[in-house]
Amino acid sequence: MAQPRLELQALLAAITEHVYFQPPENIQMQYPCIVYSRDGTSSDHADNELYRYAKRYQVTVIDRDPDTELADHVEALKYSSFERFFPSDDLNHYVFSVYF
Repeated sequence: MAQPRLELQALLAAITEHVYFQPPENIQMQYPCIVYSRDGTSSDHADNELYRYAKRYQVTVIDRDPDTELADHVEALKYSSFERFFPSDDLNHYVFSVYF
């Protein structure tokens, strides 16, 4: 059985070559890139049993280009929703929640 995080990693790696999962502070990232981390879960119950369960990941597209197409590709993923945008250090950050 494949691990969902590794499947998500493969999907994100198809969007850009620089994908980082919970990168440490001392890593030198290359841009444009995608940074993601585990953010929570979603579970639904029916008939006193777990009906549906999904892990939520915070996925951030970081690019110098304010019109980057990478954000569009992440937003097009199934169960992805745009959360917010913010600029920082001359970089544009697009933050999404992705259930996987």
